[in-house]
Amino acid sequence: MAEDWAAVAHAVNTRARELSLRQKEIAEESGVSLAIVREIQQGRIQRRRNPRTLEALSLALDWHPQHLTAVLRGETPPERDPSAKPVEDPVIPLLHTVIRELRGLRAQIGTLSSRLTDLERNRDSPAKGKE
Repeated sequence: MAEDWAAVAHAVNTRARELSLRQKEIAEESGVSLAIVREIQQGRIQRRRNPRTLEALSLALDWHPQHLTAVLRGETPPERDPSAKPVEDPVIPLLHTVIRELRGLRAQIGTLSSRLTDLERNRDSPAKGKE
């Protein structure tokens, strides 16, 4: 069975335009890394992915969970039952929390790094002036 990653890229891009979603928003909503969202949207790197990746992207794009898997296989995607309440994996909210915490830590490290750089410059500046 051939996989059609170009069709997946086209479907994701078309849907993102319809919903006015940027890559970053898709990544945040799905829990899929921004790099993987980019790869899929560009259709350049065509390799097997965890089935949960396409499922998470499908849900983030407000489709049936198996929508992108069907597109990949050249099948007709299943219709989403609008009355069905989505069943969320209990791990997803925890992952979102971890991602937010990591982003906060990354920002704090960046601030500390900038302060250290400034301190080193200020420390080295008077010594150069005495020469």
